[in-house]
Amino acid sequence: MIMLSWPACVAAALAGVLLDRWLGEPRRWHPLVGFGRLATALADRLNHPNRPSHSERSALRQRLAGLLAWALLVLVPAAIAWWLIALAQAVHPALAWALHASALYAALGSRSLAQHIAPIADALTRDDLPAARELTARIVSRDTEDADAEALARAACESALENGNDAIFGALFWFLVGGAPAVIMFRLANTLDAMWGYRTPRWLMFGWAAARIDDLLNLVPARLTALSYALLGTTAQALRCWRTQARAWSSPNAGPVMAAGAGAVGVALGGGARYHGEWEERPPLGTGDTPAARHVHACLRLVQRTLWLWLGLAMLSVPLAALLGHAS
Repeated sequence: MIMLSWPACVAAALAGVLLDRWLGEPRRWHPLVGFGRLATALADRLNHPNRPSHSERSALRQRLAGLLAWALLVLVPAAIAWWLIALAQAVHPALAWALHASALYAALGSRSLAQHIAPIADALTRDDLPAARELTARIVSRDTEDADAEALARAACESALENGNDAIFGALFWFLVGGAPAVIMFRLANTLDAMWGYRTPRWLMFGWAAARIDDLLNLVPARLTALSYALLGTTAQALRCWRTQARAWSSPNAGPVMAAGAGAVGVALGGGARYHGEWEERPPLGTGDTPAARHVHACLRLVQRTLWLWLGLAMLSVPLAALLGHAS
């Protein structure tokens, strides 16, 4: 049997999280780096937004090309993972279990999230704006050359809360649903959305499938993440921000996650930011204090508490499932 039993799945999830906490992301030969290069090469071959025709037929061709590229880059690796686990299961169930746990480790980014964002808060605490700008530019797409301390803290808080879902909880959710093939599918789909899911002339049509599929895959985990943030912070305020602010955000999943997270921490996020030289006024998120270094640390702590909440609930579900199974 390729799918793990529920106790084995929970044990593999715990193993994957602990591996991530212990090892962090690979310093060399990171699988997502190689995947990104492959995705870029394939997009260069298939994405041609500047060809003369701008008709509906041309737009449809670009969408279909993007969907084909998405299927090649996501469904093929997921199918290969399914096949490898089937082979491992035939050799020994423990080998298949190890592959499941390893796939989750490769998909998670809990430790790397803290390693990339905490130094921004440390630089802001030292009033070292040049270092904070450089560190922030590594993790966000907005311009940081002339950003002040408030803008940098805001960017770090938003990145921590949103990537808590994308790099941790979405991956964990899909792993618990379908093991290694499902978590590989989610993580690769999420990566393609980050690469192609822009509303620019180059990506609007070609990246349409990547953006929409990622929205669909994140529909449930994003709301579970938002609920978890709310329960572990200032609950009533977080729920109110989620209810009143999320719908105004351009992303149907980032909105609930960041609004609830900002409300839980008690910080005002959103607002204006500069992307590729163009000023963009974004809806408000959260409420309360102006972003500062302490809020960045608070957002990271909220993400980590949420991770242990999910693992704790998963582990508690094992004896409960056994009890219900015995009773039936």
